[in-house]
Amino acid sequence: MPGNSVLINGDCGVEGQEFTIDHGFAEIHAHQFMIKGKPLHFNGFNAYWLMCMASDASSKAKVTDVFQQASKLGMNVVRTWGFSDGGNKPLQTSPGSYNEVMFKALDFVISEAKKYGLRLILSLVNNWDDFGGKKQYVQWARDQGHHLNNDDEFFSNDVTRGYYKNHVKNLLNRRNSITGVAYKDDSTIFAWELMNEPRCQSDLSGKTFEDWIVEMATHIKSIDKKHLLEVGHEGFYGESMPEKKQNNPGYEVGTDFISNNRIKNIDFATIHLYPDQWVPGASDEARDEFVKKWITSHIDDCKSVIGKPLLIAEFGRSSNTAGYKVEQRDAYFSSIFNMAYESAKSGGSCSGTTFWQVMAQGMENWGDGYQVVLEQNPSTAALIGKQSKKIASLASPMII
Repeated sequence: MPGNSVLINGDCGVEGQEFTIDHGFAEIHAHQFMIKGKPLHFNGFNAYWLMCMASDASSKAKVTDVFQQASKLGMNVVRTWGFSDGGNKPLQTSPGSYNEVMFKALDFVISEAKKYGLRLILSLVNNWDDFGGKKQYVQWARDQGHHLNNDDEFFSNDVTRGYYKNHVKNLLNRRNSITGVAYKDDSTIFAWELMNEPRCQSDLSGKTFEDWIVEMATHIKSIDKKHLLEVGHEGFYGESMPEKKQNNPGYEVGTDFISNNRIKNIDFATIHLYPDQWVPGASDEARDEFVKKWITSHIDDCKSVIGKPLLIAEFGRSSNTAGYKVEQRDAYFSSIFNMAYESAKSGGSCSGTTFWQVMAQGMENWGDGYQVVLEQNPSTAALIGKQSKKIASLASPMII
């Protein structure tokens, strides 16, 4: 793939060809990702909708179209959902019961990513109600006669923890119906994510959530020691180093960026970044200052305190913001791209970015204001392509 810093054997192939791309499993060396003796850096995107679109013959091609465009722009990683719990188009219809149509759709997403030289980060459950989330797990437990006071008991209740572990086991042991490779053995999957944007605001000490991470990370590694694992963190600081809470946007959420990412089975850290939501009413200058401070503090902490790589896993600029212009989004993307690149170039902890989010044409009803439709946004696409080339240029002997 042009610009990709992954190892590729053969070509991308076309429909019906054998899958010839060998991604190889990534490893961690200090605060950097490594692949076969070389540093691995990322320029990618989020696309939570992939499994849903792949489940319907009328929309399946949108997955292929977006992957094709991404590979042409040199992008090399995609973060998406490995869950859909209850509700519309469920992957998991009830605890331990699965919709084979949706599982085959996820099989397709993985096989297409392999064709186009893309790695996947698969998130395993949602903190939010969309696609079920922890709220659905709690409701399933209640439906079985168990008394749970609130959705945060997802983290502490024996029944919901058992449901989650079972989902992990079923997903990791799934054998892809297209490639024949079990998910736990497929290097197309770069990493597992414990949860999308976990929060446990009923226990701001962070203990409830930390205990959950330890248990679930141990469970995942008992099944799959090949893949990397990350928490799904937004980056909020907590009680382990309270002086760092000054970097939070004025509140905390029951997570602890430092102690959560120090857990031995967690391989790398992530942060998200939404200044328009987190610091509402602030001036553009104040938001820009928050962004710079948020990223810099986490890059520094990952190198000097945590000792693991960092991925800036979500950021975007909403078109729903008053006075929005594409040029503003491009400038925002450019500033974050540059911070990630400069860190990677100097041997820092940040190994890349995955912005929120890419959508295909004809998905207007799915939009949240942050979506980038690549064909309709040539200036943004050009910026992404430029970043891919810069990131790929770093694939040389490791800097320590």
